[in-house]
Amino acid sequence: MGNPSPDHQTDLYFIALVPTYKLRERVKALKMEMKARFNTAKALNSPAHITLQMPFKRRVDEEPYLLDTLQAIAENQKPFSVRLSGFDCFAPRVIFVKVLDQEPIGSLHTQLQKVLTDKLGLNRKALSQNFHPHMTIANRDLSVEAFHKAWGEFEKREFEASFLANSLFLLKHNGKSWEIHREFRFKT
Repeated sequence: MGNPSPDHQTDLYFIALVPTYKLRERVKALKMEMKARFNTAKALNSPAHITLQMPFKRRVDEEPYLLDTLQAIAENQKPFSVRLSGFDCFAPRVIFVKVLDQEPIGSLHTQLQKVLTDKLGLNRKALSQNFHPHMTIANRDLSVEAFHKAWGEFEKREFEASFLANSLFLLKHNGKSWEIHREFRFKT
């Protein structure tokens, strides 16, 4: 009878650090280059980011609790600098901007996983395992052949940038791509 109750509908989210607009545009230009030259566009489905928690589903009626929980985490986090330098890969499909000094991001990730398990009931399967902070410019739709061509160039290419991580971001899928849904400022 009609649409399912909103209580049973789910939305798809993920949690990330998102750089400044200017840096997002620099990374977007790299993604556009990957699309034009190597026929890979999947990475364009989200703004430049460093994933802290891979995509997970929540019921629509649970979103306010999710927002409150992320706000509480952010209020206990101090801002930290994130440095990006060069490129790396997860062969044979993913190329990304390399993150230096991963310790503060790893620490935040560990705190986040505990809260997601304890307060939101995410199971271990839903949690991000093998955490390796990075900023993707090409992923799953990059063919193996194109990967080898692209990586041959990008492994030697220079890229330097940094940003102040002073917020946690919740991204939400709109059915086609990921959008920044909410920003949670760290304590200053």
